[in-house]
Amino acid sequence: MKDKLKELKDQIVKEVDGAKNSKLLAELKTKYLGRKGELTVILKGLKDLSAEEKPQLGKLANDIKRELSVVFGKAEKVLKGQTKTSLDFDHSLPGIKKPAGYLHPSTTVQYEIEDAFAKMGFTVYDGPQLESDYYNFTALNIPEDHPARDAQDTFWLEGGNLLRTHTSNLQVRMLAKHGAPFRGIFPGRVCRYEATDASHDHTFYQLEGLMIDKDVNIGNLIATMKALLSTVFQTEVDVRLRPGFFPFVEPGFELDIKCLVCGGDGCSVCKQSGWVELMPCGMVHPHVLEAAGVDPNEYSGFAFGLGLTRIVMMKYRIDDIRLLQSGDLRFLRQF
Repeated sequence: MKDKLKELKDQIVKEVDGAKNSKLLAELKTKYLGRKGELTVILKGLKDLSAEEKPQLGKLANDIKRELSVVFGKAEKVLKGQTKTSLDFDHSLPGIKKPAGYLHPSTTVQYEIEDAFAKMGFTVYDGPQLESDYYNFTALNIPEDHPARDAQDTFWLEGGNLLRTHTSNLQVRMLAKHGAPFRGIFPGRVCRYEATDASHDHTFYQLEGLMIDKDVNIGNLIATMKALLSTVFQTEVDVRLRPGFFPFVEPGFELDIKCLVCGGDGCSVCKQSGWVELMPCGMVHPHVLEAAGVDPNEYSGFAFGLGLTRIVMMKYRIDDIRLLQSGDLRFLRQF
């Protein structure tokens, strides 16, 4: 009896799997589970079994009946779904394009810049946005009483930590961890406590670059910057270098790019000057190398802080920086 029940179950499952329409499935259900079905007949015959066999075989028979009821139920749903699809689907109707997510313009430009630097042998690194005073200022040759701190007022937290004001905080961290020679970039979000306007916001994105090796000079810095800008903008751009003071480089420069929003005629982005300050740069100060445990007599290098948000504005002709962090879908869907 036990073997007969199992063989019958396997046979029913096989026939249900082969059922091609609801009519055939209904016939199978009647044949096996109906009032006069084969399984029903077997269940009725359990009363004639001995007292020892009845409990075990009775349980097995009822379990098989429940399993087969589930099998038939699933098959009915599948066949009903197929029938509905074949009857209700109109192949002549146009397709409906479901909305899909897409990258923020800042992310797109960041990826392009990372690819450009990767081709020049730079590695991409990430680091903390919540930083200590030491790595954000002191290790970068900006002691507590240095006036340069006034230009980078930021958001302070309990315990003396702060939201980093630049991605330069990773210079000493990365050098101390990886040593020299070193070639890397550090993209990320930074914050400064300042009034907002068309070209300034309290939250924006930078990309720090650092190259340390033997016999690195300003010529290497200029060549790297030109290669980067021509890749990002897909065209030759006008740039200029101005002397600039930054405590962590010596000598230091301001690299400006001719405004691509107005073509140099003057607008709110370039403050009517025709030029946009794009990145501070220069040769890494010996004090910074020493703070990272690198011998400044043996190694030299350059660093630059790229205004990632500014490049996004130039590339897409965006005339107000506040749009980038607004979360306005009408603006973001353009990209």
